[in-house]
Amino acid sequence: MISVGIIGGTGYTGKFLIQFCNQHQNIAEMHIYANTTAGQNLHDVLPELSGIVSDLEIKSVENLSYDHDLYFVTLPHGKSLDVVPQLVESGKKVIDLGGDFRLDQAELYDKWYGLNHTNSDLLSKKHYGLADVYNAYGQELIANPGCYPTAALLSTLPLTKNAGDNIASINISSYSGASGAGKSLKQHLLLSELYSNVQAYNVGTHRHQPEISQEMNKSGFDGAFTFVTHLLPISTGIYSTAIIQLKEKLHADDVNQFYSVAYASKEFVRLRDVPPQLKWAVGTNFCDLNVVVNENSVIVTSAIDNLIKGASGQAVQNMNQMFGWNESMGLLTGGEMKTESMEVV
Repeated sequence: MISVGIIGGTGYTGKFLIQFCNQHQNIAEMHIYANTTAGQNLHDVLPELSGIVSDLEIKSVENLSYDHDLYFVTLPHGKSLDVVPQLVESGKKVIDLGGDFRLDQAELYDKWYGLNHTNSDLLSKKHYGLADVYNAYGQELIANPGCYPTAALLSTLPLTKNAGDNIASINISSYSGASGAGKSLKQHLLLSELYSNVQAYNVGTHRHQPEISQEMNKSGFDGAFTFVTHLLPISTGIYSTAIIQLKEKLHADDVNQFYSVAYASKEFVRLRDVPPQLKWAVGTNFCDLNVVVNENSVIVTSAIDNLIKGASGQAVQNMNQMFGWNESMGLLTGGEMKTESMEVV
């Protein structure tokens, strides 16, 4: 049994972390820390958790306790650098859901995040937590992948690993609900702007692009890559279409074998016979994939919940791997409230 601290625990992803930790049988207690909501009661900030999680005061990040075994960090980009290095130095296990440790090279942060990365040593020590591809057992610092990269990489890595030299280009078009931008107010996220509308954004400049490239390059692909994101008039979910152009044709059976072998033992990846619908994945920690081979093209469609599989659910999956627990613990159980040995402060 462990004690967990959730730093930045009252945002969208923090809410799901609270729920998952609350129903996790190996978590004895969890403590919630925040900035703007510090001093308030949990049920006032997240009233939907009433009757599910105990209502106690939210602590300030400035008064962070170092007594917990594991810390989930859900702070805005750049803010994890203020707390993660001290936690790691203190021998604590950390899962960072922000982008501060996902990239391998510090200089990339200036270009893609507008951020001067002050802890480049940790970039080489972190574990990139794409939980259905890399196992996090025994790791100390896990960089939880971005939501777009989770869908994109689960769609492409089985092919890049097995036939990277035969891939001429990869083009990925992804669509996200508005919750991916967090809770802060932005004009383009107003209901009147979103309703009955779809728009591309950050074309050629999205900060998840180097993260996707980094992992595909590691797997054996170094060809042309484009990545375009779009905003959907919905709250939650990511739908991604990867079009992979081959230099030479591959038999459909061989391509499907790459994916079936890669995910044979992966409980949270579901290979579908038809392109998935977004509603199949929303509200779950599953990634639904469909693979179609058409002449020299492989088309992979995928659907995930950006707040769960793309954030909090994958973080809990990484925690389970980190401690050697059953990977689905806390994620496939019911949402009943714990009444014993559970504290939220």
